[in-house]
Amino acid sequence: MLGTTRYITLEAAKKMMAAAEAEAIRNNWKMAISIVDEAGNLILFEKLDDTQPGSIAVANSKARTAANFKRPTKVLEDMVTSGRTPFLAIEGLLPLQGGVPVSAEGRVIGAVGVSGGTAAQDEQVAMAAVAVLG
Repeated sequence: MLGTTRYITLEAAKKMMAAAEAEAIRNNWKMAISIVDEAGNLILFEKLDDTQPGSIAVANSKARTAANFKRPTKVLEDMVTSGRTPFLAIEGLLPLQGGVPVSAEGRVIGAVGVSGGTAAQDEQVAMAAVAVLG
């Protein structure tokens, strides 16, 4: 793995961010992109020009949720939309697609959260970041 054995290094986070930014720009999407460590603490953040300010908090929350719950936020969104609404009462949970965990050596070491586009667009940009670590 590129710079990731037990955690996401700053170098790896910068490469992930470059890939996410490139995917957003290629599609002309205005996005906020957040990369966090395994505890949900911010490593790196970018807001592309003209991205709505509300996307800042959403991207950060999606990344924290994916890291803390060790699953894509889409899984949590699907649980809520299928009727498991008590999940909405969990502190620190944002069940909106666009947060993706980052794993290495079989464990979650962080996550990427993206906001600004549709749910599928947000996840596409997050997956571009994660793919760098392939």
